[in-house]
Formats: sequence, C-alpha cells, structure tokens
Amino acid sequence: MKHKVAYLGVFSAIAIILGYVETLIPVFTGIPGIKLGLANLAVLFILKRYSLREAALVSVVRILVIGFLFGSMFSIVYSLAGAALSLTAMTLLIRHSGFSILGISVAGGVAHNLGQLAVAMLVLESTSLIYYVPVLLVSGVLTGLVIGTVTGEILRRVPPSP
Repeated sequence: MKHKVAYLGVFSAIAIILGYVETLIPVFTGIPGIKLGLANLAVLFILKRYSLREAALVSVVRILVIGFLFGSMFSIVYSLAGAALSLTAMTLLIRHSGFSILGISVAGGVAHNLGQLAVAMLVLESTSLIYYVPVLLVSGVLTGLVIGTVTGEILRRVPPSP
C-alpha cells in the first residue's frame, strides 16, 4: 500500500510538471484550448498499471494544481469535463483487450477534446462551435498517437511497483 501511494504521488508530480511544461509550449492552431496533452502520459500510465480510480485521482490532482497555478476556474471546469470523458473512453477500451495503447490514447485524446467542446457549447449557449469538431478530431488523433507511443515506451521501461 505504501508503495502504491508513493507511486501515485510521483506520477501526480510528473503530471503537474508536464502540465506546467505544456503551458510554456505555444500551440498556434487558431482554436483555443488545443494542447499536446503531455500530462496525460502520467494519467494513461497509471490507468494501465492500476485502475480508473487511481488514474482519476492523479488526473484531478493535476487539473486542480495546474488550474489554480496557471489557469482559472473555467480552465479547471473544461479540463475536468475533458478528463472525465477521456478516462471513461480509455477505461472502456482497456476492458476490451483488443485495443493497443495507441488506440486507447487516441480515443482518450479525441474524447477529451469533445468533452471540452461540449462544455464550451453549454457555457456559450451556442451550437456554432460544432464547426471546430474536424480540427479537434485531428488534433486528438495526432496528440493521442504521440502520447500513446511515449506511454507505451514508459510502460515497457518502468517496472511495476512492488
């Protein structure tokens, strides 16, 4: 149990650091909110090694810390919505063992973007944001491939906790 708590603490810290690093990387897409999703490396790793409960804990800790340090209440709400949908999609795919880490990560990236879009549409009370879907799908696939590839390597190289 002690080892698991320490492991989760380390990966929460890694997610926070990666979230901070991501705030330093400009992504010029013309659409607000598109990011690389570096912090999701830690979340996907924990989801594969442990369970939804632990991954959700790491995700929420990361979102709250990064949101309070570098964002706003709106960024926290958007991130929580995206994370909830992303974790749900990835958990469903993990339970169906035919999906690779790449497929799981891509689904998570796309679901995260769609979750944030849904919140934006509710907040702005406008369906006109639906035009962002193609760009959000492409960015979710691309970032999901990158995050999935790196997470796969980390899973191979980091031994399970004792």
